[in-house]
Amino acid sequence: MSAHDIITAFLILLAALLYASVGHAGASGYLAVMALMTVPPEQMKVSALGLNVLVAMIATVRFYRAGAFSARLFWPLAVASVPMAYIGGTLTLPGHIYKPVVGVLLIYAAVKSFATAKTAATAEIRSVATPILLAVGAALGLLSGLTGVGGGIFLSPILIFYRWASTKIVSGVAAAFILVNSIAALAGVLTNSYAIPSSLPLWAVAALLGGFIGAEFGSRRLGNPNIQRLLALVLLIAGIKMMLTAAS
Repeated sequence: MSAHDIITAFLILLAALLYASVGHAGASGYLAVMALMTVPPEQMKVSALGLNVLVAMIATVRFYRAGAFSARLFWPLAVASVPMAYIGGTLTLPGHIYKPVVGVLLIYAAVKSFATAKTAATAEIRSVATPILLAVGAALGLLSGLTGVGGGIFLSPILIFYRWASTKIVSGVAAAFILVNSIAALAGVLTNSYAIPSSLPLWAVAALLGGFIGAEFGSRRLGNPNIQRLLALVLLIAGIKMMLTAAS
C-alpha cells in the first residue's frame, strides 16, 4: 500500500463525510479526489459510482428515519431517471471529452452549492407538476450515467432554487435519488469493459466510514451552509484541474 493510496483513501473519507452530511453520496467529490490524485479517466466512472452506492444506502436510511423525505417528489424523479441512468452508463466518453465535461459539471456544481448555501429553510414551498419532475428526472438520470455522478449535486440546487421542497426534505430526496441512479448507472457501466483500480476496496472502506459519520451528523443538523461552502471550494479546484488536464 503506497502513500498515494493512503492519501487518496483519506480524501475519499473526507468527501464521503462532507457529502453525506447534506444528503449526497459524494460522486462528484470522489471524481474531484481522483482528478487531483491523477487516477486514470477509465477508472474514475466505475469507481465513483461504486462508492456512491455504498454511501447513498447509508444516507438514505439515516435521512428517511429523520423524516427528511417526500415520496411525492421522489417517485416521479426516480421513475424517469433510472432507465436514463442505465442508458448513460452503457455509453463511454473518450478521455479527452470526459475530462472537460466532468470539469464543467464540477465547476457548475461548485457555483450552485455555494449559491444555495444560505438559502432559508423557511422559504415558501411551491408545488410542482409531475410532468416537470419526470423531465428533470430523465435529464439528470442520463447525466448521471454519462459522467458517473448520482445526480444529487444537480437535483438539490434545482429543488432549492425553485422552492419545490424544504432544505430538510431536499436532503432525503437527494439521497434516495442518488442511490437508485447510481445503481442503474453502475449496471449500465458493467455491461461494457471497465477498469477497476486495485485500491478500490480500501477506498470503499474509507467511503463507508465517512458516509456513516456524515449521515449521522447531517441527519441531526440538516442544511449546514458551511459544509456546502467547503464542498463548493473542493469542487471548484477539481473542476479547474480537470479542464486544465483535458488535453493531456
